[in-house]
Amino acid sequence: MRGKEEYLSAFIGTYTEPIRFGTGAVLQGKGKGIYWLTLDLRDGSLKWEGLTEQVRNPSYLAISPSRKFLYAVNELKEYEGEKSGSVTALRIDWIEKRLLFLNRQPSLGTDPCHVTLNAEGTHLFVSNFMSGSVTVFPVHSDGSLGEPTDFIQHKGSSVDPVRQTGPHAHSLTLSPDERFAFVPDLGIDQIVIYSFDRRTGKLLKAPIPNCPVSKGAGPRHFEFHPSGKFAFLINELASSLDLYKYEGKSGNLVLKQRVSTLPEGYTGPNTCADLHVHPSGKFVYGSNRGHDSIVVFFMDEGKECLEYRYHYSTLGKTPRNFAVDPTGNYLVVANQDSDTIVTFKIDTKDGRLIDASSIEIPTPVCVKLIKY
Repeated sequence: MRGKEEYLSAFIGTYTEPIRFGTGAVLQGKGKGIYWLTLDLRDGSLKWEGLTEQVRNPSYLAISPSRKFLYAVNELKEYEGEKSGSVTALRIDWIEKRLLFLNRQPSLGTDPCHVTLNAEGTHLFVSNFMSGSVTVFPVHSDGSLGEPTDFIQHKGSSVDPVRQTGPHAHSLTLSPDERFAFVPDLGIDQIVIYSFDRRTGKLLKAPIPNCPVSKGAGPRHFEFHPSGKFAFLINELASSLDLYKYEGKSGNLVLKQRVSTLPEGYTGPNTCADLHVHPSGKFVYGSNRGHDSIVVFFMDEGKECLEYRYHYSTLGKTPRNFAVDPTGNYLVVANQDSDTIVTFKIDTKDGRLIDASSIEIPTPVCVKLIKY
């Protein structure tokens, strides 16, 4: 009998109905809900396990630290007659390989696109993209979501006449000690910084309340280096990646470097999507939509800089989201517009990617990997 350590579960969020993006383009969602796959760590192959239907546009997922619950934002512009999306709480039935509905709460903003939890799993954070706001929910002991403990509406705009006429909160990342929360806002070209009060579930104004990003960059996703000494930001509109030195006491970010995510000489259309750091801390990966690639950088901690290494085709169209597995051996990409999930083997010596496996999933948007 094969051991559980040889497998990971892969939960895939999809678009299930039409959605209008900030660009004005409309995507016809073809997904049926949240898909459950198994990733074989011996060869990178993916196997179908199940499907949870009747979850509308579950475009981003988060799994509780206890591994008992899964949360999905429902990327909608209207929910129960209000201008709002919603967030759905589900219990993970590991034996029957199914997700069981717990409850659903309005997100209090339109097109929620990101969800995450604190390390103890007591609070859940939702970023509402289109309306530019952040909502905090308490998590009950049974995994269900309570009434919001906080709601913050961003304000402002930036230089892009189409994409930056108002705020667009794109994600939230807690600092390693969870004292601070960092929210890249694509619409106002800032990383908005909050102090997180776990006792009250409130996001308070931080001593240094924001980190400006270059005009027109469109900040999207933010992630810390395993050492906690550095952080990275991927910019959707500028197709760039920023490296910051992190000052943990104050929550301040000091820009050290800005690099392009595109190969030299490329002039076609492109927007960046996702960003992840290898568990070893040696490699940083970013996804390009348009160039349809994963860019690989080497992180030199001593020199405090990123060194370009490779570009790899994602073997599909519009790599929206991807994940690096906890063992550091595989990278799994969701190609939104070609309906494929592609697995790459990671060469842990130099970060290069090697084709491994693929499976068809309609309009995949999010990949979350977790051990059994």
